[in-house]
Amino acid sequence: MSEIVKQSWKKYLTALQLHPLRTKAITAGVLVGCSDVIAQKISGVKRLQFRRLLLLMLYGFAYSGPFGHFLHKLMDVIFQGKKGNKTVAKKVLLEQLTTSPWNNFFFMMYYGLVVEGRPWGLVKNKVRKDYPSIQLTAWKFWPIVGWINYQYMPLQFRVLFHSFVASCWAIFLNLKARSITTKKA
Repeated sequence: MSEIVKQSWKKYLTALQLHPLRTKAITAGVLVGCSDVIAQKISGVKRLQFRRLLLLMLYGFAYSGPFGHFLHKLMDVIFQGKKGNKTVAKKVLLEQLTTSPWNNFFFMMYYGLVVEGRPWGLVKNKVRKDYPSIQLTAWKFWPIVGWINYQYMPLQFRVLFHSFVASCWAIFLNLKARSITTKKA
């Protein structure tokens, strides 16, 4: 069994080196898909909702993987050659003040409009109501993840690490996004 894991990891690293954007996009899509299956099971769904699963995988593949790829490349350009705790703190702060609010807002909009197919007015009201608490929760959680990512992860693994943790975060967002739907059902 461990030989299979070693070979798979070796192939993954090769793909990451030869096709970094594609590999990160696929990885993010798969991880978002896994998190959605878990979220669906936790929320008590009897039959897996494949449309929802595919739309969330599309989100990971088309948005979160590529976004993370270019974000971390940009951070390396902005802070080129700078290391140390002060630089890590600046990267975390910059990420938390810019991309964190945007990503949470975008996910809530995508989930409401595309995944659930709700009208604009309902989605706007849900975002207005729930976004502040989601973002405040994010600011309690993601700075720690960002610190670990920038401090200890090599550049090529940052999106993988972030995507893995984001799959756990997506379970939280999925359950939060579905909370009103479940209450009304």
